[in-house]
Amino acid sequence: MAVTILSSVLNQLSILLLEEGQLLGGLRQEVELIRDELGHMRAFLRVAETKEEDADPRLQEWIKQVREAAYDIEDVLDEFVARFALHPATGFHGSVRRIFNSIKTLRGRHKVAEQIQSIKARVKNISEGHRRYQLEFGVTTRVSGSPPAVNNTTWRQSRDDAILVEEAELVGIDKPKQQLVSQLLGGDESQLKVVSVVGMGGLGKTTLVKKVHEDLDVRRHFPVRAFVTVSQTCNFQELLKDLTRQLHNELKKAVPESIEAMTAIQLKQCVKDFLQQAGRYAIVFDDVWDTEFWNAIRIALPKNGYGNRVMLTTRKADVAFASCTQSQDYVFKMVPLSFEDSWTLFCNKIFKGNGCPAHLTDFAKGILGKCEGLPLAILAISGLLALKDLNIAEEWKMVRCSLGGELEGSGMLDKVRKVLSLSYNDLPCHLKTCLLYLSIYPEDFEIGCHRLVQLWTAERYVEKREEMTLEDVGYNYLKELANRSLIQVSESFYEGIPYSCRIHDLVREVILSKSREQNTVAITTGQYTRWPSSKVRRLVVHNSNNTQQHQESQYYCFDHLRSFIAIESMNPLVSKNLLPKVLRSGRLLKVLDLRGEKTLEEIPNEIFHLYRLRYLNLYGTGIKAIPKSIGKLQNLEYLNLSDTQVRELPMEILKLQKLQHLRVFKLVDPLDHNYGFRGFMAPSKLGGLFALQSLFGIDASESIIVKEIGKLTELRELGISNLRREDGKELCSSLANLTSLRELTVSSIRKDDDDYEVMNLNHHHQQHSNSSSVSSSFLVSLRMLVLSGRLEKMPWWIAHLQSLVRVDLNWSSLSDEEDPLESLHHLPNLGAVQFCGSYQGEGLCFKAGGFLRLKTLYLKKIDKLRWMKMEEGALPSLQEITLVELPLMQELPWGIEHLSHLQKLRLYLLSSQLTRNLVDQNEESEDYTRIAHIPEIVIGFLSNEGWNEHRLWGKNM
Repeated sequence: MAVTILSSVLNQLSILLLEEGQLLGGLRQEVELIRDELGHMRAFLRVAETKEEDADPRLQEWIKQVREAAYDIEDVLDEFVARFALHPATGFHGSVRRIFNSIKTLRGRHKVAEQIQSIKARVKNISEGHRRYQLEFGVTTRVSGSPPAVNNTTWRQSRDDAILVEEAELVGIDKPKQQLVSQLLGGDESQLKVVSVVGMGGLGKTTLVKKVHEDLDVRRHFPVRAFVTVSQTCNFQELLKDLTRQLHNELKKAVPESIEAMTAIQLKQCVKDFLQQAGRYAIVFDDVWDTEFWNAIRIALPKNGYGNRVMLTTRKADVAFASCTQSQDYVFKMVPLSFEDSWTLFCNKIFKGNGCPAHLTDFAKGILGKCEGLPLAILAISGLLALKDLNIAEEWKMVRCSLGGELEGSGMLDKVRKVLSLSYNDLPCHLKTCLLYLSIYPEDFEIGCHRLVQLWTAERYVEKREEMTLEDVGYNYLKELANRSLIQVSESFYEGIPYSCRIHDLVREVILSKSREQNTVAITTGQYTRWPSSKVRRLVVHNSNNTQQHQESQYYCFDHLRSFIAIESMNPLVSKNLLPKVLRSGRLLKVLDLRGEKTLEEIPNEIFHLYRLRYLNLYGTGIKAIPKSIGKLQNLEYLNLSDTQVRELPMEILKLQKLQHLRVFKLVDPLDHNYGFRGFMAPSKLGGLFALQSLFGIDASESIIVKEIGKLTELRELGISNLRREDGKELCSSLANLTSLRELTVSSIRKDDDDYEVMNLNHHHQQHSNSSSVSSSFLVSLRMLVLSGRLEKMPWWIAHLQSLVRVDLNWSSLSDEEDPLESLHHLPNLGAVQFCGSYQGEGLCFKAGGFLRLKTLYLKKIDKLRWMKMEEGALPSLQEITLVELPLMQELPWGIEHLSHLQKLRLYLLSSQLTRNLVDQNEESEDYTRIAHIPEIVIGFLSNEGWNEHRLWGKNM
């Protein structure tokens, strides 16, 4: 966290010296000294923070001092810019104004000078500590961006998680064990095969692999075996020596004494020579943390034609996949225990296999819910509860209520914390900061990834990378955290981009603990809470049902506040008491997120005095209009007015030259996205907002707006509503200029529920549709396309969208002569297709060799559709089919039996005949044999009793 803050401050100092150097006057030298000293400290701090968990208390205190100093420097810088760089002026009147301002603000300048001198002395004092700790603790600086230093003198041979999970008595382990044993024993006997087991810490990967490794059939098949623990801090030479000893001992051969003096290269050659002669082997490398280890060790593993096997366990998906690059290699994703298995394990541990007493059942289920199927946590918490008196329910209730606090204490639960903290400690500095930021969310909260990435960006947690937007970098951070099993992606957008995610409850407790230590955020529900510091810099409001008068804001000042965020709707009393004080005293606010605050019907005037504001989210508030004062927020980068009553933006919005994201739309039907959205009326010269990267959505009922869109050449996301037929040609011309466009949503004017005006999008370069003209347009970059409105024919250019990953066609009403599949058939990257009211034909045929990468297919309200056919060789990657409201469809799609990768089949509100046939089928029926290979099948239908959902088989049977 300290490194991220320091980096932000150094960036601000550099900009200040470059752009506002004149205003600094005699203070320039002092500011340069502060910048240089902080620069030296940052390099040291990158390494020191990796050791903070187990560091000497004096080093921890030093890191804290740096963090607080960086925050205070940021305060002074923001004050300075807000006071003296706010209103640059030129000419005679400008000179008079500058003289007047300099007299008026003389006292302010003197105050700033005193603050900078004080900070200079403070930084020099902290810097002396930096040099002292460098020598005393042996922490050396390293090149920025390089991985943390590895402790080569420590090699952990024992694993807390493995020791604890060993007690699991194999609950829930039989099926995955047999799956892995079959992977080891099966396959090509002439090739080396790698099997990787991946999952978050505490899932029992080590226990599972140990049981597989010790299986009798595995032992008989592989006479040479070894089990090597790698760990986070691995001494590679010592690991090779241990491997050599195990291999020799396995065959009862003397271990060469010479290995003690061998180099790593010599040891690898020694292992390779031994295995080359030894015969068939199976080696486990447990707890692998990086791909570099695999790249180093695989050289020592010969492919001697005996059908050798290697198993890895890791918390990182990239390590698992990097080691499994051959055709027969296999990645096994470890999943949490089911509730049934969790309950069995829980009761076995506490009640010795007997049932849970009725008076404890509710508390037990609540406690078990916190564990979310994590065996390590279940065992640790069970161990704690086993010491409690079973006759006193109050003791169990106290454990349930204080589980987060218990996690920070000593004993069994402290081991859970240490195991989960390993993954945190392994993170680079920027990912640690981003992960700690997740402490703003309540327990079990479904986190919207778009909002999170924009908040990270506004907080300056996201680092710039060449040829990438900050949003792209932020999503890469999310993917990396998911890759390290620290967040769980709940839903993905196109291209695997996370759409929503959540945190395991126990990972969240670790994050909360570290967040409190570092004073990352202060969280309130409006009731009085003692916060870690009187200097509150990020204040987060969680919803509370408490109706008592809240007085928390009376106890704290918000002069240092940078971010104010409401998660879910704020309690009206909190809004009434807290928000006004925040806006009055938080003049340095950069992030203001009031999403969902329904009671807010107009924007408080104080917001327009927040000169430093970068991020303003008013999504779902009661706001009705945007005043002209919006033009004062000239540092604003993100503005979200979606799901409000705002329908028009004033001309003053054009003053926001730094604005990158403008979102002002309202879904027509919040329960069904297929019905599109309503956009906003924009100023006629909207094309002047050159920095815009996303614009969603805009009312295009005026031709001038469609033309202005072509000037926004940085756009990557564009949403347009109310497009008129006669403006189709102009829109195509504008789109040709948007060479970075990735997501395009266009809807025509809506007449009634399912009827839209015609969109004519067949103008652009139609007469020159060769590869050169196509490569110069948005067609190269577009990855998601949503068209809502009638189409007389498919736009010709859709067939050229080589990067397209997802396409939605809503209410297109294409005639039976205009097959929508023809244009999409050969698109090489298309992964998702959604048709809603898109086609008037009786059949759809997916031809052989087409839709090679399509994974999801969704068809809805295609009223005349009677049949579907999948030719053999079509849709080879399809994983999910959803069919909704197809009243004339009498039978299952022909050829569905060829779809070997199909995982889910959902059939809702189809013809009563087809529904009845499926619900009443037996194992001998033809339909049964065609779909027996699909793991999950759900049928939804209406009956006299109401809505029914019938599972033929699947997860919840």
